[in-house]
Amino acid sequence: MTAPATEPALSVRDLSVTFTANRPGAPEVHAVDHLSYEVAPGEILAVVGESGCGKSVTSMAAMGLLPGNARVEGSIRLAGRELVGAGERELGRVRGRDIAMVFQEPMTSLNPVLTVGRQITEVLRRHQDLTRAQARERAVELLDLVGIPAPGSRVREYPHQLSGGMRQRVMIAIAVACDPAVLIADEPTTALDVTVQAGVLDVLKSLRTRLGTAVVLITHDLGVVADSADRVLVMYAGRCVEQAPVQQLFDAPRHPYTRGLLAAVLRPGGEGKRRLSEIPGLVPSLDTQPDACTFAPRCVRADDACTAARPPLAAPAAAGAPAPTTGAPHRVACHHPHDALVPSPQEAAK
Repeated sequence: MTAPATEPALSVRDLSVTFTANRPGAPEVHAVDHLSYEVAPGEILAVVGESGCGKSVTSMAAMGLLPGNARVEGSIRLAGRELVGAGERELGRVRGRDIAMVFQEPMTSLNPVLTVGRQITEVLRRHQDLTRAQARERAVELLDLVGIPAPGSRVREYPHQLSGGMRQRVMIAIAVACDPAVLIADEPTTALDVTVQAGVLDVLKSLRTRLGTAVVLITHDLGVVADSADRVLVMYAGRCVEQAPVQQLFDAPRHPYTRGLLAAVLRPGGEGKRRLSEIPGLVPSLDTQPDACTFAPRCVRADDACTAARPPLAAPAAAGAPAPTTGAPHRVACHHPHDALVPSPQEAAK
């Protein structure tokens, strides 16, 4: 279990991100809508949801890496330091040192004409007072830390000489070079085979244990979530629809969208010839954010209350169900979270 902390490593409050197109009359895109969450030191928070739900945009906002046509509102505090509205010079001092990111595709994120050692030492020499020789020695230590064999020779190799799993580990080595307080990992196991996935996840878990790093793990793989995360944040259409400790979420999901995601997971030996469950309908357009439940058009339980008002993110007890007595609070943005305990007629028929 993670150790308690008086202040979160990363605190996001009422964050909204809107993109404006570069052509007249084009609608705005509300990619993130009033999102709030915290991550404690040494904690792994998994952020899950369909593609386009705002997972990566939220993290890019925290890194200050969004394009110029993005409008960011709300608060993002890194160990008490406000990042929203910070200038590029201040963000440049923070990125890589206090908060770092492992991007989704290492082959496009690593520079193909520089050795991996050179790319690690660039970060070290920018943020730490190290000589070239000291930075190179530290680079070898980092490659060893993330589990790359023969790091003394690998440090001289180029990205194309490494396997996909090794390139991903190099990205992690660059990200943790300066022992950041927060590490954002955006789909770090995408396109990797199961064995390599397990190795990369072991690296992330060992880093939080050794360094006390808070990890924000962006993924669509619920198996990865179950194996690695302490808490889960479920996003849909730019909003948080459910937050809970990982075991509570898997044991008793309260939002219909979360239930749909879990029902769509393939369970070896458990499905037979039965067709996998699917969520009906389509992801909504983000050019508007209605004052209602955005999942209502796809929800078999939706009623007039769901289309009349936006449900608050609150403990299930607010709707009549008992609140959890241990662990972090379980919160859900649904007008009828207690209904999730009883299958609907449509669900029971599957």
